[in-house]
Amino acid sequence: MAISNQISVPEKVPFWLDPKKRAIIYQIAVMAMIGLLGYYLVSNTIFNLKKQHIATGFSFLHKESSFEIGESLISYSAASSYGRALLVGALNTLKVSFIGIIFTIILGTIIGVARLSSNWLVSKLAAIYIEVMQDIPVLLQLFFWYAIFYEGLPPPRQALCPIKGLFLCNRGVAFTVPAPHPAYKYMLLALLGAGVLVFFIRRWAKRRQEKTGEFFPVFKVSTALVLGMPFAVWLAFGAPTKMDVPRLVGFNFKGGMTLSPEFIALLLGLVLYTAAFVAEVVRAGIQSVGKGQREAAMSIGLRPPLVLNLVILPQALRVIIPPLTSQMLNLTKNSSLAVAIGFPDFVSVANTTINQTGQAVEGVALIMAVYLIFSLSTSAFMNWYNKKVKLVER
Repeated sequence: MAISNQISVPEKVPFWLDPKKRAIIYQIAVMAMIGLLGYYLVSNTIFNLKKQHIATGFSFLHKESSFEIGESLISYSAASSYGRALLVGALNTLKVSFIGIIFTIILGTIIGVARLSSNWLVSKLAAIYIEVMQDIPVLLQLFFWYAIFYEGLPPPRQALCPIKGLFLCNRGVAFTVPAPHPAYKYMLLALLGAGVLVFFIRRWAKRRQEKTGEFFPVFKVSTALVLGMPFAVWLAFGAPTKMDVPRLVGFNFKGGMTLSPEFIALLLGLVLYTAAFVAEVVRAGIQSVGKGQREAAMSIGLRPPLVLNLVILPQALRVIIPPLTSQMLNLTKNSSLAVAIGFPDFVSVANTTINQTGQAVEGVALIMAVYLIFSLSTSAFMNWYNKKVKLVER
């Protein structure tokens, strides 16, 4: 009996019946539709703007702004360009967001740990704070703190002075700062250098402990470097002690440093509101770690602070960081509410620019771009940190 040696060749499937090819075609079609829709919207907008004789483009950024800005981290006047005015607003937004995130993380962590305290009173006070702050809209909190300054504090001539060199009035908070001196610039550089050294010392100490089991006093050495290096620079420059004390001149204080009511109200509102959500994130992260981990750490003689620092938090961070990133982004985006209380953030400056130039499309596009950059930068940093601290399974 003859055996057939023919090999069966699979029948060629038409491309519209092949799932992979069909999926590629669908994606190309969707992208083409999105591109056509975008082209239609852009071309239609440009046509209508020209029809209304409204200028387009970003050439207005080089024109004179002709308006003042109350707070600025860089030199600015009404003779500056719109581009510089928008840069001032972006820096103000960055300033309040950066400071707010730092204080929010600190306050939220403290309240989150207090929420789990075995002390009944501490736990209940933390729970009350979380419930109250979460239930009051952040905009109302901004109005509340803003009203505290303008209605609850006296004018500059009757300013409150709880301690020497500190003045509280409806124009803000004025306080004493060191007088300008070259030493402080180098002290800052020394502080940054100490931070870099601490980073490498922590890495070295961790690897050394993993290999040999020997403990290195990282905290004590880090504290000595962070405090000692700037102090040594201060001594090297002759230990300057001159202070710049605020003094009443006319209807306001001159000298020292003054924080405006708008900035303080915005910072307080954002920090107190967002810290309530961060506290719940921290509480949930700590509770996600099994009780057996805590009991095992205490059974080998670790003190409670070391248990929290070496055992609980490293495991809780993988739960804490993703929602914490969302809260940091929320704080940055909520800073746009500063326009309601008159703080010159980017949205406020951009709105003034739009009103004067009439170029709303470009202004709104700049607002979207700036907040997108801030959000993506924050998210990228937190994603990097999340990968760095994640637990590596063996």
